[in-house]
Amino acid sequence: MTLASLHPTRRRWRWLALSLLLLPFALLAGTVTGVGFQAIRIHDPVSGGSMPGYVFYPSTQATGTTDVGPYHVAASRDAPAIPGTKPLVVISHGNGGSDLGHHDLATYLASHGFVVATLEHPKDNFHDTSGVGHAPILVGRPIQVKATISTLLADSRWKSLIDANRIGVAGFSAGGYTSLLLVGAVPQFKRFLDYCHRYPDDPNICGDMKQLTAEAASHGQTIGQYAAALQDSLTRWGSTADPRIKAAFVMAPLSLVFGQAGAAAIDRPVFLYYGQDDHVLLPPENAAHLRPLIPTLAGVRVVAKADHWVFLSPCSPELAKDARVICSDPPGVNRVAVHAQIQADALAFFRKTLNVQTP
Repeated sequence: MTLASLHPTRRRWRWLALSLLLLPFALLAGTVTGVGFQAIRIHDPVSGGSMPGYVFYPSTQATGTTDVGPYHVAASRDAPAIPGTKPLVVISHGNGGSDLGHHDLATYLASHGFVVATLEHPKDNFHDTSGVGHAPILVGRPIQVKATISTLLADSRWKSLIDANRIGVAGFSAGGYTSLLLVGAVPQFKRFLDYCHRYPDDPNICGDMKQLTAEAASHGQTIGQYAAALQDSLTRWGSTADPRIKAAFVMAPLSLVFGQAGAAAIDRPVFLYYGQDDHVLLPPENAAHLRPLIPTLAGVRVVAKADHWVFLSPCSPELAKDARVICSDPPGVNRVAVHAQIQADALAFFRKTLNVQTP
């Protein structure tokens, strides 16, 4: 098949993919500034409560690094922002994650002219994972990202800094799943059951299956009926897609729940990243399975030898001491170098897809 024989839409995505992968690092520099950040509270339409998060933004008066718990964040708290509207990227963390778990990506994009927002998903974070496997997480996560965008656009301080026509999303693991739903993907939750029939001993995906089966039985349901009820809840809080979001950068996404039809519903550009040796979300069942199904795939990068956790920010000595599993990488994998590449790819991708002019 020649390029000329491709459908016009496919030609457009093919050229986008080629331009992203060939763009030299030298063109990515642009104007680099300091970064300010501020904590925010976001109304959660799923639980009715609120969610913590942060906003990062360019600043000429940032003074350096701020320690927030075990994270050394390359930003200054409450530093004044550079005036003018900027593109927005919202980052969604993985299961049991944190609103600072990708702080290096947030500060990198902010230092290159973006506003970046993070949030902590309720009942699916480092201090509370009680909602995992339930509708408020599997369906509610994209609703919470949508609420984050709406909160910023309604706030007098932030709306003056954000171009509402240039919004992207990035996510890791369950956050990658979240990002895919936001750009149109439709999950089929029965695929969890099919997966666990094939991999019953997988603790990462199927470890809670007995508990969920017992919970379903307590309500007079089979686990199949439970999955069907989850499917019926997809529009419980409104559409999981958000037309305001123009592009998604997804890292090691939970994607075994997407079949061909569900992935074909994606209608905006996606950049896909994953580790070659991911043992948490097996590539043949997740990212590598999803890769040929995305009609708008703008770029792919596979990190050689890497496991799942390589996409989390390089750990501080304090965090590495307390969380060795998520802070460790296989021999031959340099997380700092991997993140330099992730940052460059994310910047190029969002500049291209959000039509950001560089100096």
